Amino acid sequence: MALYMYQATYTPESLAAQIKEPHDRIEAVRPGLEAMGIKILVGGYPFGDHDVLIVIEAPDDTTAASVAIAVTAGGAVKSATTTRLLSGQEWTESLRKAQGSQYRPAR
Repeated sequence: MALYMYQATYTPESLAAQIKEPHDRIEAVRPGLEAMGIKILVGGYPFGDHDVLIVIEAPDDTTAASVAIAVTAGGAVKSATTTRLLSGQEWTESLRKAQGSQYRPAR
């Protein structure tokens, strides 16, 4: 299973609705994600550019993308970013493959 970081910024309307009826949106979406074969590993509400951040484990890129598409289509977020994360093993494998690269920077 691959790892993904999903970050989103709520619309003002969505934030207003959450202020009116406070609840943990990460827990609210957990059952729907689990039904798709996605596991939330960690989540929280950061200060800064984004209002919510989750790290998920998904079976493949298209499953992870489908969540991002569905959330955006729902209208509760004004922007979102999904980032594929490499595991330590995948990162190490990438470094090893880079050793054989023919790339040379312009000088």
